[in-house]
This record gives sequence, C-alpha cells and structure tokens, in this order.
Amino acid sequence: MNKKKIIAILCGGDTSEHDVSMRSAEGIASFLDPARYNIYKVEIHAGHWEAILPDGTRNIVDRNNFSFQDGEQRVHPDFCYITIHGAPGENGVLQGYLDLIRMPYSTCNVLVEAMTYDKFVLNNYVRAFGVSVADSLLIKQGRDHEVSDEEIIRRIGLPCFVKPASGGSSFGTTKVKTPEALRPAIDLALKEGEDVMVEAFMKGTEVTCGCYKTRTKSVVFPVTEVVTKNEFFDYDAKYNGQVQEITPARISDSLTQRIQTLTGMLYDILGCHGIIRIDYIITEGNKINMLEINTTPGMTPTSFIPQQVRAAGLEIRDVLTDIIEDTLNA
Repeated sequence: MNKKKIIAILCGGDTSEHDVSMRSAEGIASFLDPARYNIYKVEIHAGHWEAILPDGTRNIVDRNNFSFQDGEQRVHPDFCYITIHGAPGENGVLQGYLDLIRMPYSTCNVLVEAMTYDKFVLNNYVRAFGVSVADSLLIKQGRDHEVSDEEIIRRIGLPCFVKPASGGSSFGTTKVKTPEALRPAIDLALKEGEDVMVEAFMKGTEVTCGCYKTRTKSVVFPVTEVVTKNEFFDYDAKYNGQVQEITPARISDSLTQRIQTLTGMLYDILGCHGIIRIDYIITEGNKINMLEINTTPGMTPTSFIPQQVRAAGLEIRDVLTDIIEDTLNA
C-alpha cells in the first residue's frame, strides 16, 4: 500500500486578511481526502511558523527544511497548499522560499504572484493583451501630496475607488463620491499598503469566475453574479454575508462563454498554476472589464470557488486532488 503523502496547509499571514486565511485553511482541511493524505495546518504570522498538530498543540517549524515534530515523528511535508490571502503567501515571497527548498506548492510562481498582487501592475500588463480594465493612477507612499485632489478628479473622475495597490480583501478600500472624501480615503489606503491606486468607477454587473488547469485538463467553472446593497463588494459583503451570490449568473449563455474564455486566456497569458478566480464587471453593451485576479481565493464551504465547483457538478475533493497530484507528478 502506498504511503500517504503529507500535505501542509499554509495559512495566516501578516495582513488584515489573517483571520480569513485561517477560515480558508479549515475549509481546505475538510475538503482534502483523508484516505490519501495526512494533513497539517501551518500558521505563519509575525515571523512565527507553527505547525498545528492533530491534538491542537503547536510545534515550531524548522525553516531550513520545513519540518516539525509530531510526537516522536519528524514530519517532512511532501506538498504545501498555500491559502494565505495577502503577504507573504499571495505576493510571491513564500513561493520564493518554497522554490529554494524545492518544496512543491499549489499556487502560481513568484513572478505571477507578485504581478497579480499589485493591482496597478497587473492592470497595465493585461491591458497590453487587449483586456479592458478601469482607468487608474498610482500614488506612492511619501509622495501622496505631489498629486493634487483636483488633478486626480480631472484624470479619474468621481465617483472613484481608492484602494491599496496590493492586497485582496477590500481592507482600506473606499468608494469616494465627493472631493472632500478623497484625501481621507488615500490616508486610509496608505495604512494598508505602501502604494495607493485610484481607480475609475464602472457601473455594471459584477461577476466572478474560477479556473484551474493541469497537464491533462482545463476546467473553467460557472460564472457567479455578485449582488450587494453595500456601496461595493467590500469586506462585510465578502465575509459577513452582506451579499447575494448567484451561481450560475443571470446572464446570457453567450456572455457566460465570453467570460469563461477570457478567464482561461488570462490563466494562460500569465502562466498561472492551481486555482485562480478572476473578478469582472460587465458594463453597458456587455463589455467585460477585469477587476482583479485572486491566486489564493477563499476556500470556506460558502466561498465562491466551492460554490462554482458544486454548480459544475464536480467534487471539491477531486479538484484539490487533481492540483496536488499534477504538481507532485510533474
């Protein structure tokens, strides 16, 4: 009988998204096949790396070879499933470490993670491939007063969104409607990141679509429509239930197909790996505008990806097994 592979679920992180990541780790642990894998969660936070053992106790991870003690056994994981939303798991830093110790992992590589984490960089990159994105400008930390409010409004208009250029869970994001609200929004965003992106408002229907590919298959999930009464799809909408998520989205088959085709194309253009989720807004004339790419999407039972997997008639356990085995056998 083949020995079970050891899977370490890396969670936590050093941003405001820490708690969300811990919830995703619980989801992934429940989805993985216990007959095939031995599963540990490893929390990374503020320089501390701790393996959470089955009895709830914790042991320090030796970062020289990513091992830890479980009773009398020294555990050496075979694979890392990264579910850190934010730094260091979604910006390429953790991927660089795992590359150095030659540990297989679930996400995109260093370059793709770094690029997708910085929304301003990503927007300008995909625009070169003909992908529609909102107009935006970048404000650097320490130089935020070099661009006047009047110039920002002239270039981007009102309303607009002010957000950290890096990040993923809407912390520090504000929908700005008046000139007086612009500077406080910039100050708030600077508390979450070094750079701020001011982005033009686009009125339309927000949707999101997940995708993963292996050497033998390409799977694009059904599209989810996102409906919220909040000003935008903010943290409360995402994680505190203040949103209606409709899968499949209430859009035409032809528009659905266009969104799915674009999702698969972006996956290939960037050279992604594992599960990604791309958010879009559909504006007048059924124009598809990319909002952002999530390379470590939420994985609680009620998150978008598990919803889309169920809507596709698939089992999330099989999807995760696909990704792990494809990587281990590469």
